[in-house]
Amino acid sequence: MKKILLLALSLSLLLAGCAPKFNEQDEVVHEKEDAKEKAIIPNYKISDKYYRTILPFKPSESRGLVVANLNSKYDITEFETGLMRVAQNTFDPDKYLFQEGQYLKRKTVKLWLNRKYTAEQLKENKLTEEENIGLNPLDNGNEETPQYLAHILEHNFLIKNDEGKVKLAGVVIGLALNSVYYYQKIQYGPTYETKIPHDELEREGKKLAQEVLSRLRNMDELKDVPITIALFEQQSKKSVVPGNFFAYANASKGSNNLGGWEKIDEKYVQFPSTDASDNHRDDLTAFLNFKQDVESYFPNFNGVIGQAFYVRGQLQDLSINIPIQFYGKAEGVGFTQYVTGLVMKHFPDYISVEVNVSSVYGPEALIVRKAGSSEPFVHIYQ
Repeated sequence: MKKILLLALSLSLLLAGCAPKFNEQDEVVHEKEDAKEKAIIPNYKISDKYYRTILPFKPSESRGLVVANLNSKYDITEFETGLMRVAQNTFDPDKYLFQEGQYLKRKTVKLWLNRKYTAEQLKENKLTEEENIGLNPLDNGNEETPQYLAHILEHNFLIKNDEGKVKLAGVVIGLALNSVYYYQKIQYGPTYETKIPHDELEREGKKLAQEVLSRLRNMDELKDVPITIALFEQQSKKSVVPGNFFAYANASKGSNNLGGWEKIDEKYVQFPSTDASDNHRDDLTAFLNFKQDVESYFPNFNGVIGQAFYVRGQLQDLSINIPIQFYGKAEGVGFTQYVTGLVMKHFPDYISVEVNVSSVYGPEALIVRKAGSSEPFVHIYQ
């Protein structure tokens, strides 16, 4: 029988076995261009997929701008976590430490995200000529002239030497690009949209990346460190799946030129959907069989939605949401056990599957079957 871990037991196990051990840490000296300061490196790391973060935590000055600039919570999450995956191609999580971006200031990011302005437009926006550094195209009076660049995200990576000192070892920059440009012909009027073809977006994104690199090299702190720039295509406001990174390039230490662009073959697909039906029929069939069995548990129920993550065309992770109304805790436990069996029955063990069961009262159960695991983790919320 599959193990159902109740809240008290789960918490005790998590606290005992998975909580960071704060006494296991290194005290180091963080060297900067103009100062030295003490810092802490926790020895505990929750997963090989994540970097250890240097302490004390220092938020980026541009923290929070991503919420206003990207279209959905799905894009926000993927833009940040996906950029960490890109970084792992260059910066080994076992060797390098993570810190939020410290060099692109809030005002700088906002100015870079502007359009280029004419003299008249500068006056209207109360900006100086020195602040006319927008990376988006000049508005020439045509409302459909797109703004390609939606957001800029900076991640810093540090390294510790044999003398117990850490210093900046590299910077990774994410450029979020609009796949759909939204605009209004009159203020407070209806919103129109223009789809930006991927080829156009890729071409313009690579131009933007080179300009961003040139500007970063003009900063004293970044003139002589490796820099990686990655391109992210965000989805429309209506999308229920996030966008994805599709290319990245590296500039070696001190270089003013990005090397050859590397393709990133990642994609999120909603199950069920036309995209899934056209391009991932076998995976969709497994999901639909699972969905049918779930819905047979309750008459007239139709609410199972999946989000699949593909890398190089192969399904890696599948996240499933099941919103449902329970009329008692025993009913919830029985349903969770039933769904756990369906996960093991319908999905091959080389993919990771996560099922979230929720009701109007909030989360009810979590089922996680990691790739290669024969035993799922099941948690029922109290």
